[in-house]
This record gives sequence, C-alpha cells and structure tokens, in this order.
Amino acid sequence: MERVSEPVCVAPAGDRCGEGPVWHAAAQALYWTDINRFLIHRFDPCRKSVNSWFFDEPVTALALTDRDDTLAVALGSRLILWMPETDERRDHGFRLPGWPAVRSNDARPDPRGSFWLGSMRNNVNPDGSPGACGGKDGALYRIDPDGSVTERKRGIGISNTLAWSPDRTRFYFADMLENAICVYDYDAASGAIGGERPFFAGFSRGWPDGSTVDSEGYLWNCRYGGCCVVRVAPDGVIDRVIEMPALNPTSCTFGGPDLGTLYVTSAGLDAPPSDRLGGGLFAIQTDVPGQPENRFAVFGGQRCYLAAQ
Repeated sequence: MERVSEPVCVAPAGDRCGEGPVWHAAAQALYWTDINRFLIHRFDPCRKSVNSWFFDEPVTALALTDRDDTLAVALGSRLILWMPETDERRDHGFRLPGWPAVRSNDARPDPRGSFWLGSMRNNVNPDGSPGACGGKDGALYRIDPDGSVTERKRGIGISNTLAWSPDRTRFYFADMLENAICVYDYDAASGAIGGERPFFAGFSRGWPDGSTVDSEGYLWNCRYGGCCVVRVAPDGVIDRVIEMPALNPTSCTFGGPDLGTLYVTSAGLDAPPSDRLGGGLFAIQTDVPGQPENRFAVFGGQRCYLAAQ
C-alpha cells in the first residue's frame, strides 16, 4: 500500500461512544451507532447528510442481513431486526445471558451467514451515563441462521474485533482489557474456530477496539486511547500507523462504491475538552480496498449469498 489520505471528519456527530460501522452498498450509505445515547446514525456521502434513530437501550453493533431492507441490531440485552425505511423493529429471539450485569458489545456476521456477538461487563447505566467496566464477565456467541446459539469462549474482559481473512481461513478476536488480538483457524463450512494463538499484542498506544480486514488480508485496528489506527500484516507485523485527530478511535469498516474509503468511528467519552472531534465519524481514502460486508442469513438466504461470493 503506497499511501492513505489524511483522516477527514465527515460527520461531527458528538457520539459518546460511536461504534459498529457498517457499509450498506445498496443504499450507498454508512450506518453506525452511539452506544451511550442509544442511537443509530446513517451517513449519506453524496448528500453529506446524517439521519438518526432512537432506541430504548444501548445499541452496540449492526449487520447487514440477506434482505437489503433489514439490518440486524445488537442491543444491550438482545438482537432485533430493523427496517430503516419504515422504522419497523422485530424481535429476533436471541437474549443475552446475564443481562443487565453484562451487555452486548462488538458483533459481526461471518462468511457463512452466522452472527457472532461478544459481551462484556455492563458499563452503561440505564440513563446512558458511563459505569465501571472490568472483570472477566464477557463471552463470545455464534448465532446461526436457524436461531441456534453456541457459546464459543468465556472469561472475556471486553469483546472487540470480530473479523475474517479474505480466504476464510482465519478469525480475529480481541480482548481489549488484555491488550491482545488473537487469531483462530476458521472453518467456513462449519463455522468452527480453533487453534487460538497471539496475533498482535502489547502495542503501547491505547487498547485494541474494533477492526476490519482489507482485500489483501491486512487487519486495520482502532486503538482506543491511542489516537491512531494500525494496519497489521497477516504475520502480525505493523505495516503502518495512521494518526487520528481524535483520542479514541473505536471501530472501522470499508465503504464507498469501490470499497476504497475506510470509515472510522470514535468516542467522546474519556477524552479531554480539547478533543473537539472526539465522537465524530472519519473517512480515510486508501489504495487498498476492503471486503464486502458479510451478511446475517436470518431469512434463509445463506446458500444464495455464498454462491454470490
């Protein structure tokens, strides 16, 4: 990769904890959340406009489904299906074990159409104000298209970074409190993971928050408290560090017509008043495109989706 552009704040949303960016190719728009304000935003790059919707509890992650008009929404306690154009909201059926002592955090679909969701100790009070986090109360779940749920890992501090390699043989997952991203062998046929091993740990700038993987298999990791995004090669070596004009980058995904724009969310929480752009949405133009967003095959379109890849 030769170069990336300077980060540009395309939506100064003032999010307390912006998270969960998802590029919706059919709408040519980016959706993301503000966990502490119980919001979902949509950014239209052509119109340079933002629309927002309120929910009744923290909104932690979003995902495309096998219907373009429906998104999967991870709330603090449960999973719902949401149609932005009509604002219709339907219960999926998944309930997070341990709520409200724990809450959902990062979540994303895998290449086979299952939805992976990680949890953590609940640090969001009922009014949205920040609470204390810590401990090892989190877990990692796989929710299959037929609704079955499998617990894949326990004893997690803060679940972050759910991402897959382009060849569908690797799964990346981070425990933020351990300052460590691990890599697993991933079986695209069964959705199984195994062979956990360190991938990128101990980096001195901030903590590992959300990530995405580009078309070359490099992982882009947002460093909460570190004022940067790190591009890491498949062998775990740092390729480059992108300086950010906000203290707390939180998550990222590729978007735009050619998937050549890296969108980065951020948090205003834990930032000084001088961090004027904290909580904004940023765009970075890159020379390497990302991968298309995976879809949660909740409506039975898993076979069609895989055939289209």
